Amino acid sequence: MTLCERLNLKYAPAAIRCTDVKPAGAMEFAPGKWGCVAAMMSAVMKKGKTAVFSDATCVCPGGRVGLGFADQYPPGFREFLSCGDEEGKCSWNREPEGYKKSPDAVEAWFQGLPRRKIAEKYVVFQPLAEVPEVTDPQLVALYVTPDQLSALVVLANYDRPGADGVFAPQGAGCQTFCLFPWHEAEQPHPRAVIGMTDISCRHLIDADMLSLTMPYAMYQQMEAHAAGSFLDRTAWQRGVEPRL
Repeated sequence: MTLCERLNLKYAPAAIRCTDVKPAGAMEFAPGKWGCVAAMMSAVMKKGKTAVFSDATCVCPGGRVGLGFADQYPPGFREFLSCGDEEGKCSWNREPEGYKKSPDAVEAWFQGLPRRKIAEKYVVFQPLAEVPEVTDPQLVALYVTPDQLSALVVLANYDRPGADGVFAPQGAGCQTFCLFPWHEAEQPHPRAVIGMTDISCRHLIDADMLSLTMPYAMYQQMEAHAAGSFLDRTAWQRGVEPRL
């Protein structure tokens, strides 16, 4: 039984990978037209489609940073993500989002973000089961309920000392399932990343779900550790019974 079967996931896992080969028939935004990367991930999850992004078809500033097509935000983004300038306005002719107290706080947050500039032409989201065998999926993303997330937090720490196998950074939805997990994949002890906590993206995912993304090697380890773990024992079985 696979990990996904044990957890009874509603949606199959999605793979995230970089490539120079554009998948045939993949969903893609029109060049130069704004589109939400997180919305594409939800379409991949819910409809089993494949989505592809390139430098020309990923226009959203947060998405460009999140997918590694850019390593800077454009002018005005500090005011947009915070509470605006001294008059509470931003140059984008939109209401500031208020996710940080001030433009300076946005700048400090941005300086703490991982940086990635991909060498390949495309970033691809697709069902994990459809990734060619000779291809490295790089990352695996899951959409999970609180019960399923609880199990994955425990499983992520199953064979390691400490309790920090999962973390939840503040960032755009796409940054939490691309940028941060890519950074984790380069660390000696990578962590899984809780995501889709971006308030602007919450309407794109089921109300009772979050995302969890991890390096593919970490996903394989968790898959291997599932058999014989708490997932086969009474506490888990009792914990997922219907609530009174």
